[in-house]
Amino acid sequence: MSVRGFDHPRGFTLIELLVVVIIIGLLAALVGPRLFGRVGQSKQVAAQAQIELFGAALDHFRLDAGRYPATEEGLNALMTRPPGVENWAGPYLKKDVPDDPWGHPYVYRSPGEESREYEIVSYGADGKPGGEGEDQDIVSWRVLKRKEG
Repeated sequence: MSVRGFDHPRGFTLIELLVVVIIIGLLAALVGPRLFGRVGQSKQVAAQAQIELFGAALDHFRLDAGRYPATEEGLNALMTRPPGVENWAGPYLKKDVPDDPWGHPYVYRSPGEESREYEIVSYGADGKPGGEGEDQDIVSWRVLKRKEG
């Protein structure tokens, strides 16, 4: 008789371990794609939120300077005074201008397309114009239109 009162050694058999591994694999196969799909969606939401913040900062810049930054000045005009701007009261952002959630720089144009005063664009996961799903462009006028409507 053994010390603990058991006649057989303790431990898992190879079959028991394989069953556990298979169950974990099935759970990962079912849950994994849902979790990864949400990661892409959360990056789109983060880009929209950043574009909204840039829009508010650009409006403050315009109140002080009397105009939006030129395309050449870009979003960096929110952090450092552009040459020739007298009433700059920035910085208008707490931190440096970040890249979009996929690691690509935001594109800023002023004037924007279709006679808009400015336009901020994230080209999505692929970093190229156009696309669908995670590759879809996130454009300031669409983001702000959704917020207003």
